[in-house]
Amino acid sequence: MKMELVLLACALFLAFFCRIQGSSAVTPVFVQKGEDVLLNARIADDFEEDAIVIWNFATNDVVLVRFIPEKEPIIPPLYTGRIEFSVKNYSLNLKNLQEADEGVYTAQVVGKRTVLTKYNISIQDPVSPVNLTVSKTSDSCNLSVTCRTLDSHINSTFRCDAKTCSGEGGERSEVSTSGASLRVYLVNDLIFCNHSNQVSWTKDSATIERFCPGRADKQVNNITVPVTVASITFIVIIIAGAVFVVQREKNKREKAEYEVTQRRATSQPVESQTNDPSGLSPTSTYCLVGPHSGSVGSTKSSGYAQPESLYAQVEKPARS
Repeated sequence: MKMELVLLACALFLAFFCRIQGSSAVTPVFVQKGEDVLLNARIADDFEEDAIVIWNFATNDVVLVRFIPEKEPIIPPLYTGRIEFSVKNYSLNLKNLQEADEGVYTAQVVGKRTVLTKYNISIQDPVSPVNLTVSKTSDSCNLSVTCRTLDSHINSTFRCDAKTCSGEGGERSEVSTSGASLRVYLVNDLIFCNHSNQVSWTKDSATIERFCPGRADKQVNNITVPVTVASITFIVIIIAGAVFVVQREKNKREKAEYEVTQRRATSQPVESQTNDPSGLSPTSTYCLVGPHSGSVGSTKSSGYAQPESLYAQVEKPARS
């Protein structure tokens, strides 16, 4: 009887503790059946290192982990091998989850009104494959589409011309009986049928040109022209750039050669042109020859006019 009262008091304390801390902030987590999930504890700045931390599974009212600092974590025998607890960051790793593991998991500090974190785990099976069927309803490009799974299906109709596809139904989606989403939609020239939930997805697709080849030809022509123009423009730009670079380098080279030639011309003396094989220029010697004055010391002048001066040019012999 005393033990039952103690357990009841503990349960009331935990309920009061969670209510005060506003534990309604629950993080939803979707896990595929048979997979593992890691639950992280959000540690506050004022968290004390010597605090006692527990992880609680509210659905079964079970304490999964009780951790006292400097001691080994305490895990119930039922969960041995299915739980991994980190003493560094207080995270909880749950393995091989099944439907019975769905519910709310809470990390909290014992003795304080502090809830570290709370998760609501949902277990889901992988979605089933889908089958997309497309048929042409007339000579024009009117397509009837059916997207089917094991337990659900949706129908749609697309009317396509040379540019777009539209019409009755169009893009459609609905939730199947298993809770998964079933959707049919169009992207460019592809029709998609998608079956998905929060943990998995499958799809099937079909091309419109398979049923409307004329529309595909028109689209190819519409696409080819701008692509061709863009390609030619790009090539012209590349060629023009290459020609510009080559011409610029040529101009630089010619300018450098011209400057070198000018420097050489101004630094060398002008050589004299001569026929002398020795390379030496001939020199001339001039002397002044006066008129004959007769005897030495005579002052008489002759009876004819004397020339003022006579010049004779004597060639200097060339050096051997």
